[in-house]
Amino acid sequence: MRVGILGVGLLSAGLEGWPTGREVLAGTRRFDPHRLPDPDASLLPPNERRRSSDCVRWAVQVAQEAIAQSGLDARDVATVFASSGGEMDVLDKLCRALATTERIVSPTLFHQSVHNTAAGYWGIATSCQQSSTALSCYDDSCAAGLLEAVTFVCVEEHPVLFVAYDLPAPDPLNKARTIASAFAAALVLVPSVEGALATVDVTLTAAAGHEVTTMADERCEQLRLDNPAARLLPVLHALAMQRPGAVSLNLLDDQRLLVEVEPCPR
Repeated sequence: MRVGILGVGLLSAGLEGWPTGREVLAGTRRFDPHRLPDPDASLLPPNERRRSSDCVRWAVQVAQEAIAQSGLDARDVATVFASSGGEMDVLDKLCRALATTERIVSPTLFHQSVHNTAAGYWGIATSCQQSSTALSCYDDSCAAGLLEAVTFVCVEEHPVLFVAYDLPAPDPLNKARTIASAFAAALVLVPSVEGALATVDVTLTAAAGHEVTTMADERCEQLRLDNPAARLLPVLHALAMQRPGAVSLNLLDDQRLLVEVEPCPR
């Protein structure tokens, strides 16, 4: 399955936006992951931004960056949001509320507790009524989401915004399901290669004979291991290098998602 990439969004400590992240991943800028970004997600209306969770703002920030770069109207683009844990901070607050004598749950927190919260806020912000999917597949959420997004583009011949994001949960939840860093990324995938930054050819195959692709830079590799959404880093690295590359992503232990990246002439 071959699709074009028309826009990229990226956010993590030391990777604030695709222009900076591209330089870091290409090795032309020093990777300095010490300051955690605070995304403004300016596309969200003020009231929605005030009510939104950190997860929502991170997801919307990379989504709006990718859409802006693509030049497409967000109202015309279907979405696939992939997250291993989703609204873990909201879940923590709900659990703490239910552990009190009063057991009073905020209605705002309750409606933010579902896994498709970020997708819902994106729909509100953009007035998009296209198809929207929110999925989770534990550590392989990113690979499963990318496969879903590429399949949709190929079958429906319609552009898709793919967003992968995960943030650390507060303790004690983070001790049970450790995510050590925050990461979000987005790709706008289109059926045509005209005007694309690159093409990706995706194939699902058996795990035998295909080692999972890692990052050469130790700190980037640690980020890849620390956050399920950051499993996309080798694909982003191939995009940043602007040369053909092959990436193998784990999917359900016995399978691999093979992603062949080919830059397009500009």
